[in-house]
Amino acid sequence: MTDKHLSSQFDSELSAISTRVLEMGGLVESQVSRAVEALIQLNVELADEVTHIESRVNAMEIEIDRDLSSIIARRQPTARDLRLLIAVSKTIGNLERVGDEAARIARTAQRIVGAGMMIPTRLPFSDLAFASGLATNSLGRALDAFARLDPHTALKVIQEDDAIDQEFDGLMRKLITFMMEDPRTISLSIDLVFVAKAIERVGDHAKNLAEQVIYIVEGTDVRHHSPDTVAAVLSS
Repeated sequence: MTDKHLSSQFDSELSAISTRVLEMGGLVESQVSRAVEALIQLNVELADEVTHIESRVNAMEIEIDRDLSSIIARRQPTARDLRLLIAVSKTIGNLERVGDEAARIARTAQRIVGAGMMIPTRLPFSDLAFASGLATNSLGRALDAFARLDPHTALKVIQEDDAIDQEFDGLMRKLITFMMEDPRTISLSIDLVFVAKAIERVGDHAKNLAEQVIYIVEGTDVRHHSPDTVAAVLSS
C-alpha cells in the first residue's frame, strides 16, 4: 500500500469525523432553540422531545471519541492533523455540554407546567428569547468556522461573547427587580435565573469551539486571552 493511499484513507477518516461533529453541532443547536421555545410556550411535548434527544447526543460524543482514539492509535498523526484530532475531542465535549444546557432548560419548562405556576406577563420571556438567539447564532457561526477552518469567523464569535454576557447581566437585573417588587414571582424568577445562566453557558461553549478552530489553524492556544490578543495572533 502506497503512502499516498494511506494519506487518502486518513484524509477520508478525518473528513468523516468532521462531518459527524457538524451533525452533532446542528443537533444541539436545534435542542437549545426548541428548549427555549418550549419554555416560552409552556409546551411540554416540545420539552419532552428535547430531553429525549439528550441520550442521542451523549451517544454521539462517546462514538466520536472512540473513533478519535482509534485513529490516533492507528495513524499516529503529527502536527496539524494531531491538533485537529485533539481539538475535535474538546469540541464534542463542549457540544455535549450544550446539549446538557438545552435539556436543563427543557426540564425547567416541564417543572413549571407540572407545578401549574401562574406566569406573570411582565416576566422577561422576550429577553430570554433574544439572549437565546444571540447564543445559538454564536454557536452556529462557531460550527461554520469549524467546517471551513476559518479563524477569522472564529474570532468574530469570540468578540461577540461580550454581548451575550451583557444580555445575561441585564436579565439578572430584571429578574432581581421582579422578585423584589413581587415576592410571588420569586420561585418562577429563580427558575428563569437558571435558564438565563444556561443560555449564557451556551455562548461560552460557542466561544470555546471558536478557540479550538484557531488552535487547529494557528497552532496557538488562545484560551483565556482577550479578543484583542486573539486578533493580534491572527494578524501576526
